[in-house]
Amino acid sequence: MKRTQRGITLLGFIIVLAVVGFFAYVGMKLFPMYSEYYSVKSALKGLANESGVAASDPARIQDLFFRRLYISYSENVKPQNVKIRRADNGWQIDVQYEVRRPLIGNLDVVGKFHATQTLTRGGDGV
Repeated sequence: MKRTQRGITLLGFIIVLAVVGFFAYVGMKLFPMYSEYYSVKSALKGLANESGVAASDPARIQDLFFRRLYISYSENVKPQNVKIRRADNGWQIDVQYEVRRPLIGNLDVVGKFHATQTLTRGGDGV
């Protein structure tokens, strides 16, 4: 009787492990970037739902925004990345920033993020 081998060989296992390890490594580099972006989005939504924020001055709005980001341990959003401008019925806050993380050797992952939220007088943040 001839016996045939079933399953994966040691070399095949090492190759599969290397591929899975590489994707896990890339995921560990990308996850904090997107987690921070969703923290920015949730801080903007929370700020829009706060009552009376549309009647505040831009410095107070920016202070409230960065207080919410401080809770989320956000470190890539700086005050120069936040633009607050007058909109029809209140303020519009634009957050545009870039995150650069080294990947392997001289390869970098660059994430460019942009979030916009309108702060209206009604406090509903439409």
